[in-house]
Amino acid sequence: MWSRVSYRPMFVGVVAFHGDFAEHIALLRSMKQRVIEVRSVKELAEVDHLIIPGGESTVISRFLESTGVGKEIQRRVKDESLAVYGTCAGAILLAHKVTGKHAPKTLRLMDITVERNAYGTQMQSFSAELRITGVRENVPVAFIRAPIITNVGKGIEMLAKHDGNPVLVRCGRVLAGTFHPEVRDQTVIHKLFLTM
Repeated sequence: MWSRVSYRPMFVGVVAFHGDFAEHIALLRSMKQRVIEVRSVKELAEVDHLIIPGGESTVISRFLESTGVGKEIQRRVKDESLAVYGTCAGAILLAHKVTGKHAPKTLRLMDITVERNAYGTQMQSFSAELRITGVRENVPVAFIRAPIITNVGKGIEMLAKHDGNPVLVRCGRVLAGTFHPEVRDQTVIHKLFLTM
């Protein structure tokens, strides 16, 4: 069970340019993790795990490209020196393909297709309890202007679904979720990530 798996303290980075990075940082600190706000390649070099938070995917995409952080993330995932977890907008940025209006340039780290804002506007945001592979109890999470993973390629492990759609997927040391566990103070997904 992932909720009981031990994980070692490490340097965890959170892309801290835009979105709900503060919530991830607070949650990680409550877990006694050493957290670094990542806004540059130099700061990225200090971490072995990185979270790309929710927010506006086009804005985060432009930041990653303009700073060179995006290319460095790609390089380090390829040489297996970095694990990455993308939530909501972060999941969009990990995908090979994005559909919907104003699709951003992505890091293309997972063979998945993601549709932006697929559930609608902020008003259509909702909470749900998920059954996650390896976790005994249901996990309450929030879907906020959430994307939908519409297609998964070979080698993608589906860890959770909602209404038949994959909402938590993993490939190697890359994890993507279309929901927000951090706004419900849920540590289960973060614990899973820290074991990767």
